[in-house]
Amino acid sequence: METKHKIIFNDSRDMRYISNDSIDLIVTSPPYPMIEMWDDLFITQNPKIKEVLSSQNGILAFNLMHEELNKVWSECYRVLKKGGYACINIGDATRTLGGEFQLYPSHAKILSFCSDIGFHSLPGIIWKKQTNSPAKFMGSGMLPTGAYVTLEYEHILVLRKSGKRKFKTEEEKKNRQKSAIFWEERNQWFSDLWQDLKGNRQSLHSEDLRARSAAYPLELSTRLINMFSVQGDLVLDPYLGTGTTLLSAIASGRNSVGIELNESFGGHITQRITDNSDVLKNYSPLRLQSHFDFVQQRENDGKTLKYINTNYSTPVVTKQEINLTLPTVLNIHTENDCLHTATYLD
Repeated sequence: METKHKIIFNDSRDMRYISNDSIDLIVTSPPYPMIEMWDDLFITQNPKIKEVLSSQNGILAFNLMHEELNKVWSECYRVLKKGGYACINIGDATRTLGGEFQLYPSHAKILSFCSDIGFHSLPGIIWKKQTNSPAKFMGSGMLPTGAYVTLEYEHILVLRKSGKRKFKTEEEKKNRQKSAIFWEERNQWFSDLWQDLKGNRQSLHSEDLRARSAAYPLELSTRLINMFSVQGDLVLDPYLGTGTTLLSAIASGRNSVGIELNESFGGHITQRITDNSDVLKNYSPLRLQSHFDFVQQRENDGKTLKYINTNYSTPVVTKQEINLTLPTVLNIHTENDCLHTATYLD
């Protein structure tokens, strides 16, 4: 098996180079409106935002920033296949403007707009980040009534275009079975609260890249790809950034297209692929070893598993897991900073 991973340096508000109904899954994290590190990007997209921020009008600035994001969500809806998913990681923001401190709920704005254009909103995930100190607080501390709840979580919105995806041919059905996940993974991943993922620490080679990067952990996007697509699918990230979604697609045996405005990220993404080569090659073997550990614990607890996976001769809990096959990366070939090819063990 072979997968292709293409990077396009362009503005994701206009994806005319991607055909209608051609993408199986979207996994992304956009710039967060009203987080100061992203102000300059939004201002380049709409200079009026600078004027509004200067006048301390937070709500209007918030709305104008989302108007720019909405152009991307409209394009995402167009290029996504019927039955395809869009998973959007977004954090809300708190900010003081005009002497008023308030919350700017980006997740609600995105859900509202995406519902209006036709997406079906499905139960989402709260990612509780473990990056903040429990002693951290906002406001007046112990004195009522000017203290504020700390904001230590982000949303993973789960949207679908039209109804359920249909697997019609025998080949499609077999690939779906091959792409199954383990029972214990299903129980952990399909939960509405993820607490076991930590924020991603970036090792970037320039201060500009560091200032403009807000990547999520590799495990976050890899889970989503395995939950909402099958092997060989095409995954799109319209805000590729430092390339985390691309790396996750490689590890999961999916093809990918990433769009990034900043061309200086290209060399860094290539370097990340090189630096994480062993991580990507070991991702599936570690999943398998984790399953072996689960089986051993179940057997120690006196619980029998009545099915056997045909590929690994290991007990599994359900019949849906018997043809499960994990794509194990053999080699990653870089043709240039815009195109990478991964091959896999048979």
